[in-house]
Amino acid sequence: NTNTNTNTNTNTNTNININENNKQINLFQNRPANGICRVVCFSPRHDLTLAELSIEELIQVIETFAKQTKELLEIEFIHYVQVFENKGEIMGCSNPHPHSQIWATSFIPTELVKEINNQSNFYNENQCCLLCTLLEKELEQHKKSIEQCDNDNISTNTSRIIDTNQSWTALVPYWAIWPYEILLISNQHHQFLFELNEQQQIDLAQILKSIAIRYDNLFKCSFPYSMGWHQAPTDLIDRSTFFHLHAHFYPPLLRSATIKKHMVGFEMLAMPQRDLTAEQAAFTLRSLSPTQHYKSI
Repeated sequence: NTNTNTNTNTNTNTNININENNKQINLFQNRPANGICRVVCFSPRHDLTLAELSIEELIQVIETFAKQTKELLEIEFIHYVQVFENKGEIMGCSNPHPHSQIWATSFIPTELVKEINNQSNFYNENQCCLLCTLLEKELEQHKKSIEQCDNDNISTNTSRIIDTNQSWTALVPYWAIWPYEILLISNQHHQFLFELNEQQQIDLAQILKSIAIRYDNLFKCSFPYSMGWHQAPTDLIDRSTFFHLHAHFYPPLLRSATIKKHMVGFEMLAMPQRDLTAEQAAFTLRSLSPTQHYKSI
């Protein structure tokens, strides 16, 4: 740790005492961080992404995620497990063999702290789960949109849901920043992947394949993204009441296979700007085939 003493600064007009009590301010802080990193190859084949795996192969991947999460969380110094995939060179993937990574850490990462605080605060204020409530509202809006509008008309379709089955719902979140961003939510209130039963794993494999195929069909390319699962930390008190298992997909492409969104200027220094609405993105993704990959046409 580095302790910084801030002295009194003086200019010609005003004496400015930054640290009136002359206390030592611990401005620069650090602490040890321990962890374990593992790599999961989706298939022995070098050319198969999630979109091109069979449902059976995807179930094996999901089972591996679940088993690895449980095994790592049983290690005493591990407090959190992050499962994620960086797909495509544009997302920093240096190994072209389709794979994901699992990082287990001795601390709770920053983004998880934000989510935990938001979900916990919402529960304390409303006595209900934030993502359960979001899911309920989005499904209501989806049903209303189908009943009241022309499903083929983008100007009247207000649904943000892309796909849903018995166990999972994929939607473009209302607050989406990245074009074609997806939030994948468990319809049942779980905290960990290893809590899923056999049918929920099958449903997850089906909706993951659907998302991946729609993405590839959008610009007729192997669609890049960063995807990751948010599971509960082990030592989170009362986690079962408010923390809800979900995954994020953050894709960079905006208008074509070569034109990406850049977070620069006002977006970097002030706040994000949306190039298209969540409803527009969901409508576009919904209009794409979830089963027939563009390579097979």
